[in-house]
Amino acid sequence: MSFKLKRFLLFFAASLFLAATVYAQDEPSLGDVARQQRQQKDKSKNTPGKDTKAPKVITNEEIPEHAASASKPGSDTKAQTATPSAHDDEAAANVTSRIRDLKNQIADLEKQIAELNDSIRYAPANCVSGCVQWNEHQKEKQEQVQRMQAMLDEQKARLAEMQESARKAGFGSSVYDP
Repeated sequence: MSFKLKRFLLFFAASLFLAATVYAQDEPSLGDVARQQRQQKDKSKNTPGKDTKAPKVITNEEIPEHAASASKPGSDTKAQTATPSAHDDEAAANVTSRIRDLKNQIADLEKQIAELNDSIRYAPANCVSGCVQWNEHQKEKQEQVQRMQAMLDEQKARLAEMQESARKAGFGSSVYDP
């Protein structure tokens, strides 16, 4: 290579390096940006503004079971309504078991439908003998899948209805969605 070409390439490489360092110095690094945002977030948390509310602190006395015991010793009506009775626990267990049983039935039916769908195989076009009977049997399987799907839809609707009635009765999500 000639001397002029080497000098030109060296000058070009140096100018590229210089331009890259100048460009890199203009923008802050990703770590600096994250650090600044974290500091701004901390400042906004520490300085309460017009939009921020102080969090509400709930004490034991405000909880219903403690509020009943903190009130007059002669009034036991609040204490009775605040604590669930054994009857409520039995009802919750009964609802939970019925919902769980229905969910298991739905899962079994879905599994049966999937297995039956996987077993449906129509005869190929180049079938020689017994093709019509084979295809009729596969068609019967397909109709059975449709009947099972209708049953599945009914059971899912019944499950949703049971869960909604349990929710409306005041049971927690651990009861209506076990």
